[in-house]
Amino acid sequence: MLQARHVSISFGGLKAVDDASLAVPAGSITSLIGPNGAGKSTLFGILSGFLEPDAGSVSFLGQEVTGLAPHRICRLGMTRTFQLAQPFAGQTVRENIAVGSHLHRAQRKAALAHAESIALRVGLSGRLDRPARDLTIAGRKRLELARALATEPKLLLLDEVLAGLNPQEVSEMSPVIRSIRDGGVTVLMIEHVMQAVMNLSEHTWVLNNGQLIAEGKPADVTRDPRVIEAYLGRGAAERLRTSGNEAHA
Repeated sequence: MLQARHVSISFGGLKAVDDASLAVPAGSITSLIGPNGAGKSTLFGILSGFLEPDAGSVSFLGQEVTGLAPHRICRLGMTRTFQLAQPFAGQTVRENIAVGSHLHRAQRKAALAHAESIALRVGLSGRLDRPARDLTIAGRKRLELARALATEPKLLLLDEVLAGLNPQEVSEMSPVIRSIRDGGVTVLMIEHVMQAVMNLSEHTWVLNNGQLIAEGKPADVTRDPRVIEAYLGRGAAERLRTSGNEAHA
């Protein structure tokens, strides 16, 4: 469904993404993980049209989309969320979601009605007429998800939609994400909550210093020495192996 081929981008002297290639199959929940500053959100920006790569290409549903404006990519069926949820604070939850619904519905009445159905899918139906500024962090995360879902995407890019949530809130949000996939929307998610990655994701890509260093099933990837060292520092994999051997001695 989505393919990035040899994508690179630099900011000044910093190569934020370096020759990255990945693929996301239709019908999957795929994750992109890596330490802070690895370049994950930058890569999302390239995939969704908010950034144009210095090199490489992106295709979606077989169509070249490299350099296309975000609204054109969104109309094709790829939508993203952002780490920092920033709703229109003075508007209601219903009105915020309707912003996304208007992509395919010119009439306000139709957009507001569609917003109500989307709110039900993400657990916001009881707060439709409340001002968005009154939502908790968890509520704002659900609203960010709802606004993106209201554009009727075929592929949804989730940028740390679980960040800032407590364990109970994460456990409540995870079935929502799974139900979105089960409803026919492919998901690519950036996430630091590893339990959610393990529970939700079928395939994981790992980015470090702008380079993709590993891919595979989450359980396998998290045991990869390159991934362990990316998170814990040079020599960490050997230290963990040694301590494990000593524990079993």
